[in-house]
Amino acid sequence: MQRYFVPATQMGQQSVALEGEDARHAAAVMRSKPGDCFIACDGQGRDVLAKIVTVDKDNVHADIMEELTSNAEMAWQVTVAQSLPKGDKLEIVIQKGTEAGAVAFQPFLSQRTVVQYDDRKEAKRIERWRKIAKEASEQSHRSLIPTINAVLTWKSLIKQFAEFDLVLLCYEEEGRAGNETGNGLRDVLREFKQSQSSTAPRVMVVIGPEGGLTAQEAETAAASGAKLIGLGKRILRTETAALFALACLAYESGELGGN
Repeated sequence: MQRYFVPATQMGQQSVALEGEDARHAAAVMRSKPGDCFIACDGQGRDVLAKIVTVDKDNVHADIMEELTSNAEMAWQVTVAQSLPKGDKLEIVIQKGTEAGAVAFQPFLSQRTVVQYDDRKEAKRIERWRKIAKEASEQSHRSLIPTINAVLTWKSLIKQFAEFDLVLLCYEEEGRAGNETGNGLRDVLREFKQSQSSTAPRVMVVIGPEGGLTAQEAETAAASGAKLIGLGKRILRTETAALFALACLAYESGELGGN
């Protein structure tokens, strides 16, 4: 069933309205008609089943038939901090990372970032990234749309570490070391689970650019509370690393079953 995220102001107790692009999608693409149903989400955890009353290209009005219970969100609140990669790789990370369950994405600049960042174009880029996250949330039947934050410097990113229960910095040198250092992702996560009392811990995963993070950056992050972890002995592309880490976190959080 088609799913739409709508502002809370468009979703009352008895009815919901689709406007703008969502209304045009319902009318022209889905060819919706009165009597058809869709799921509406306010992006804050409220999902409802709605039946269409009227349709035109600019507005779709529907009656709320049922309040729905959603369980599509990951137990852990994972933020992906991704150093700006080349081309459209960040769009891939946001799209697939949203499907995998991330609650936020934090782009940042690091020493080996090769993208020539232009802050004058930031608003337009963030708007596109947010649209990608919205569409991916609809496709994957999530109740929340991940937050896309403004680009930060490395120094500003480190200041945010204190806001999280766990910060994982994916560092290829730890992966090369294998299990000898005890900093494999599984080891760190299992130790974290034993010491963590929160049922919804906040976790940040930090991913470097194509050339990786420097030794100095890794040392600074570790001194600020981050855990340096490896993602195996193979070298992953920057856009692969975030998705690999999210899959591991979903597994360890219990989303895939087991204790």
